Amino acid sequence: MTTPAQLERLGEHLRKLRLLKSSERLEAMLQHAASLELPYAEFLEQVLGEEVAAKASKNIAMRTAMARFPFVKPLETFDFGYQPSIDSKQVQQLASCHFIEHGDNVVVLGPPGVGKTHLAVSLGMKAIEAGYRVLFTTAASLIEKLTKAHAEGKLEEKLKLYTAPRLLIIDEIGYLPIDRVGANLFFQLISRRYERGPMILTSNQSFGAWGEVFGDRVIATAILDRLLHHAVTMNIRGNSYRLKDKLKAGLVRPQDDSSTNPGGEI
Repeated sequence: MTTPAQLERLGEHLRKLRLLKSSERLEAMLQHAASLELPYAEFLEQVLGEEVAAKASKNIAMRTAMARFPFVKPLETFDFGYQPSIDSKQVQQLASCHFIEHGDNVVVLGPPGVGKTHLAVSLGMKAIEAGYRVLFTTAASLIEKLTKAHAEGKLEEKLKLYTAPRLLIIDEIGYLPIDRVGANLFFQLISRRYERGPMILTSNQSFGAWGEVFGDRVIATAILDRLLHHAVTMNIRGNSYRLKDKLKAGLVRPQDDSSTNPGGEI
């Protein structure tokens, strides 16, 4: 039997070692071990296993908050049946995060509402679970912050902010036009991360339209040259999730798969 004095001393030791989860559940764990007559090694393994799991969960929660995702949606909630143009095996392979180790980029193309951001966030969450630091931003927010930093003479500091995370996710390229200054700043960031920091990018525009998106075909070509050198491209040809119920009711017509071209010349 464990005496109250022993419980107090054990709890104090655990708190000093910052084994907080074990400290909270100490008495219950001791009672459980005694009832099952667990061997000492098995009991110790149980205590340390719960502590490791608690710390891992806390670290994942912290890195998820730091990533600044617009929402948290795990990959398991993605409806591949609704978007048959997506190769689910390819996505599961990406979820292993080998692309991060290899320094590959992932580019997801498709019309609005087909799940591009969901996929990007879900893969970002897998990266966090694998121990990587991730940062999410929209293209518009990124350009705005880089432009402001450039005007204030703090560009180098801001570029370091976006080059530091192991994985950078840039969402919604092409939803808003980018002026020449913004295009040049975007190119500087891409050059900083080239072959060193993998990225996930989403866009509603085919590569052939990026010259118009960035307002300069030369800059767009230079950006794509670096992005696609080591990259996996997924093109989603399907209907918007936001129109799912209306499609079922026959209120809107389905998207024509042949209308979306992922490539094309600049």
